[in-house]
Parts: sequence; C-alpha cells; structure tokens
Amino acid sequence: MKKQIPQVDYLKSVFILLMILFHLVYIGDTYPYMKKVVYSFHMPIFLILSGYLSNANKSVKAFLTSWWWLFVPYAVMELGYVIAASVLPVREEVGNLTIMNILKRIWIDPVGPYWYLHTLLIGRAVHYWVEHFLRNKLDKLAILMMMGLLFWALSDGLGLMSFPNAMYFLIGVGIQLYQINYISLFSPSLWSIIPLFILCSCPSNLLQFNIAGCLIVYLTTSFLLRLYTFIPSSICTVSQFIGRNTLSLLLFSPLFTMLSRMYLPIFSFDPSGLCFASFTLVITVMGSLWITWCMDNLHLSPWFFGQKRMLKR
Repeated sequence: MKKQIPQVDYLKSVFILLMILFHLVYIGDTYPYMKKVVYSFHMPIFLILSGYLSNANKSVKAFLTSWWWLFVPYAVMELGYVIAASVLPVREEVGNLTIMNILKRIWIDPVGPYWYLHTLLIGRAVHYWVEHFLRNKLDKLAILMMMGLLFWALSDGLGLMSFPNAMYFLIGVGIQLYQINYISLFSPSLWSIIPLFILCSCPSNLLQFNIAGCLIVYLTTSFLLRLYTFIPSSICTVSQFIGRNTLSLLLFSPLFTMLSRMYLPIFSFDPSGLCFASFTLVITVMGSLWITWCMDNLHLSPWFFGQKRMLKR
C-alpha cells in the first residue's frame, strides 16, 4: 500500500527532476549556490523514501530476484558510464579502463549518478537480512541499531558507501518499521518555507547530516507536501507518472545530459540557462521514458529489468 501513496510518487518526481537539472554542468556552474542548496536535501529525501519503500516481507528467493534485477541495469549503465567517461570530457576521474578498475567502479566506488543505486542495493540487502532473520529475536529498536552498526562498518570500515546517506535510508526504514504515517510525520505546511529560507541562506547549514541539514530535509518535505494540495490534478497525474518511473529516468538520463553539451551553444542567446534547462529537462524525461517503452515493446525488458513491462502507467 505504501507504493500507492500519490504524495510519495509526487515527491519522487520532484527530486528526480532536480537531479537531472543540476547534473547539467552549465546549470550547476551558473547557479553554484542553488546547486549546493538542492544537493543538501534532494538525495537525502530520496534515500528516506527508498528506505520507507524497502520491503523485507518476502521470501529469500523473491528478495534475491528483485535485488539481482536492480543490480543488472545498475551494473550495465555504470559500465557504460565508465567507458564513456574515459573518452569524453567529464569532471570525475575514472582511472584507466582496466578490468580491475571497472570491477572497482561497479562493486566499490561507482562514478556518476549511479552511486545512488549502489547505495540502494547495499541498503536493501542490509535491511532485508537484518529484519527478515532477526524480527522474531529482536525488537524494532534493536533491529534499527543492528542495521546502523552494519552501515557504519560498510561505510567507515570498508568505504562502500557514505554513512550520512546510509542513515537517511535507515530513517526511512524506521518510519516503515514503526508504521508511522509518512504524510502526517512531516506536518505539511506552507509556513515551512520561512525557516527553510533562513537555514538555506547560511552556507554552513548546507551539510547533509548536521542538525541544520536534517531540518532542511524535514522542512523541504513539509513544504512540498503542502504545496501538493494546490497543484492542479492534471499536473499531479503527470508528476505521479514520472514518480513511478524514476528508475528509468535515473538510468537513462545521463545519456541525454551528456549529449546536451552538443547543442548548448544554440542557447547562447539566454545567459540565464533557463531555456536550455527547460528544453533539456523535457528531452531527457521524454527520451528516457521512450527508451523504456521501446525496451518493453522489443521484449528487452525481461533481460534488462527482469520484468515484462517496465514502464509503469
């Protein structure tokens, strides 16, 4: 039932669009402070939602199947990104194109936007094994503490993930585990914009896991949930559709954000970058969904996603 909450799909759509927007190098360079503000909350909220939607109530076989069919598209697209980054001008250092380096990028230290899927794969695995096998032996708080210790070991000990990111995922799992109403927890309010604006005006607050950073995450969610009630139904329908297909957008959007550099000079008449950003956002969303639609109709989705049809209507 959690997956059918329309506000959750709406939030996912907002943050996947922000992710695409600020992965455009020109926009990030033109609005560096705004990029810092967005980065302080958009992926933390995404990770909270991911933990909230993580499911430990399935058989071992069903979990391994779902985990594998998240790993396959992640690994394929991360491999493609590493290869592309080795020949195209990108800011990230990917290293030599060797088998060992490729395996390192896929399993340990991914580059590009696919780090989120890497974190999600680890988070879901830890959540499933701890809750599934210890739910009859430990209480809910002990389960969360056990997960926290494992996340700490995997992040600070092995360097497989960011500990603050893992903690946001854990918060989502905790909301689910204690069966807390997600919407009421964040007290939707338009007034949240006032303290949010004040906090975001100070650069030192734009850290993901200090008190101010956590407040920014909370207030942003609160404001957006209240804003949802004023959005026309047609726009809500579109946002929910996008929110149900965030995996496709996450996987395929880098193809279009990389290509956008080719036509950027066409928009030189607009130094604000808003025309370029709007055009690229539309092209990226429609293009990513079109690729998914093509894979469904060419019967490639079962081999790539493990599902007959991936595009969720």
